[in-house]
Formats: sequence, structure tokens, C-alpha cells
Amino acid sequence: MDTAFFTDWIDEIARLVTAERDHLTELDAAIGDADHGANLDRGFTAARATLSARPPGTPGDALVLLGGALIRKVGGASGPLYGTLFRQAGKALGDAPRVTPADLAGALEAGLRAVRELGHAEDGDKTMVDALAPAVRALREAVGNGEGERAAFEAASRAAQEGASATIPLRARKGRASYLGERSVGHIDPGAVSSSLIMQALRVTADNP
Repeated sequence: MDTAFFTDWIDEIARLVTAERDHLTELDAAIGDADHGANLDRGFTAARATLSARPPGTPGDALVLLGGALIRKVGGASGPLYGTLFRQAGKALGDAPRVTPADLAGALEAGLRAVRELGHAEDGDKTMVDALAPAVRALREAVGNGEGERAAFEAASRAAQEGASATIPLRARKGRASYLGERSVGHIDPGAVSSSLIMQALRVTADNP
């Protein structure tokens, strides 16, 4: 996967976030500040403008630029968390002009570790980690089993969607939703849903080279 693949992935994330902006905001209205969709849409739109004005030279550079734009433009907790995810993943990829799915799995593992440290979130806390963690595990497992790029990204996308759905019966233990206590039960976590969109975008990008 070269730099063009990563810029296409970012474009697809931005497209999906824009398409799901109102839905993400509705989900956030139930247990958060009702701004998740609008904030992410603003952030990824800004990221696309950043990459257009300053084209990245490597896959890692693309993710670092994306992360920086999200930190600058997205309000609330989502900006620092998603920005950290992509910046750390980009740094893990280094200066390589092309990377493999195994490289990406390792980079996302590094990004996930940074997200856990920043947000102090674990699996089951009803956060974006509940979608990201199973997606990264599925990607690593698929790569380890010798699956091809498309199959590996499909597995990651499916795991993220399942992880997001699994937040519905959970009681939130982190973030604004945790203030609701038992009232957070029965609602899907909007951060987990947006994380699943990121993995869905990865699968779509691989399907449309």
C-alpha cells in the first residue's frame, strides 16, 4: 500500500463521516453532547484540505498529518483521541514509501495503545476502544493466518461493527456518558460507531484500488 492508498482511505473516511454525520449526532444526543457527527465531519474535512495543500510523501506522513488536523479541528475528547490514534500509527509506519497489511496492523496497535493511555479506557468501558480493539485484533489475526489484504480488512471491519453493536448493553464507565449511570445502558456508543466507519472505509478502499 502506497501513499495514494492512504490518502484514498482518508477521503473515504471523510465521505462516510459526512454521510453519517446526522446519525452520529443523534447517537451522541442520547448519551453525550450531541456534537460527535458535526465535530468529526469538521475534522476530516479539514484533514482533506490539509493533505490537498501539503501532499504527504509517505503513508506514515499521511496519517501524521491527519492526526494533527483532527487534534486542531475536532472539539471534545474525540479530537485528541482520534488524532493520537492516527499520529501514533503514522509514526509507527516511519518513512517507508510502501507498507504491508502487517505493517498497518502494527501501526494501529501502537495507535490503540496510545488511545488507551490517553483515555484510560479498556475493553467494555463503552468507548471507541470497544470497536477499535477487536478490529485491530482481527486484522492482526488475519494477517498472521496469511489472509490477503481485502480479506484482512474485511475481517477488521466486521469486528469493528460487532464491537460497536456490543456496546449497547454496556454501562458507560468513561466520558460524559458515564455520568448517566444505568441510563447509558441500551444505547450504542457513538465513538465506537465512528471507529467502525474508519475500518469500513479501509475495507472499501481496498475493494476499489
